[in-house]
Amino acid sequence: MHHPQAASRRSVAQGAAEILARLRVRRPRIHCITNTVAQNFTANALLAAGCVPSMTVSVEEVGSFVSGAQGLLVNLGTFDKERRQAMTIAVDAARSNTLPWALDPVFVDRAPTRAAFARELIAQRPTVIRLNHAEFSTLAGGKPSPDAVAAYARASQTVVGLSGESDLVSDGERIASIANGHSLMGRVTAMGCAGSALGVACLAIEPDAFVATAAALLILNIAGELAAEKSAGPGSFATSIIDALYNLDGPTLIERAKVS
Repeated sequence: MHHPQAASRRSVAQGAAEILARLRVRRPRIHCITNTVAQNFTANALLAAGCVPSMTVSVEEVGSFVSGAQGLLVNLGTFDKERRQAMTIAVDAARSNTLPWALDPVFVDRAPTRAAFARELIAQRPTVIRLNHAEFSTLAGGKPSPDAVAAYARASQTVVGLSGESDLVSDGERIASIANGHSLMGRVTAMGCAGSALGVACLAIEPDAFVATAAALLILNIAGELAAEKSAGPGSFATSIIDALYNLDGPTLIERAKVS
C-alpha cells in the first residue's frame, strides 16, 4: 500500500497566507459554470476574496469568457442541456489555453447520467476534483479514507479535495487534513460551490495544485469560524462569511489553522 506523506501545519498555513495576499494583488478572473442557486453567493465569495467572477453559460460566448479568464469551475449542480453544452465548450477552451480548471461533480450519486458525464470530464484531467463523501463513493467505487483519496488522486492524475467533518486534500503523494470550519457552513446553500470557486482562484496564482486546494479550503473554513462568532443563525451567517472573507488576513490564517 502506497501511503501519502502528511503535509505540515506550518507549510499549509503559510502557503494559504501567501496565496491570500497574492489573490488580492493579482485579482484573477475566474469563470464559473455553476448551479442557478449558487451563482450569486459564489460570485460574492470570489469578489470578497479579491477576484473577478463571470458566470455566463451561453454556448455562443462561454468559450470567449473562459479564454479570457485565469481559471474555470465546472459545477454539475444544474445539469440542463445548455449547461452541459457550455461545460464541454468551456473545458475545451481551458485545455486549449492551458488554464487550471476544477470539477465539482454535484449529485453524481443521485443520477447515473451525471456520473457518466463526470467520468467523461475526469478523463480530460481536471486540475482538481472537489467533492463530498457520497460523490466520492460513486466515482471512486469505495468509501473515502485518506489512503482511498490518495489512490483516487493518483489514478485520476489530479488533486482531490474531499469535504467532510475534516476536509482531506491529496495529490496522491501528499495529503493534508483540515479540521477548521463550523456547522453553520452546512446550513447555507452554495457553500461548497464557493469553496470550489475559491479553489480555482488559488489555482490561478499558484502552480502547485495541492498547495492551492489546501489553501482555499483553509481560507473558507477559517472564514466560516470567524463568521459563526458573529452570527445568530444561517441567515446572518451567510452575510458574515462574505465579510469574513473580505477581512481575513495572513496572521489569522496561520494562528487558527488546524492542519494535520
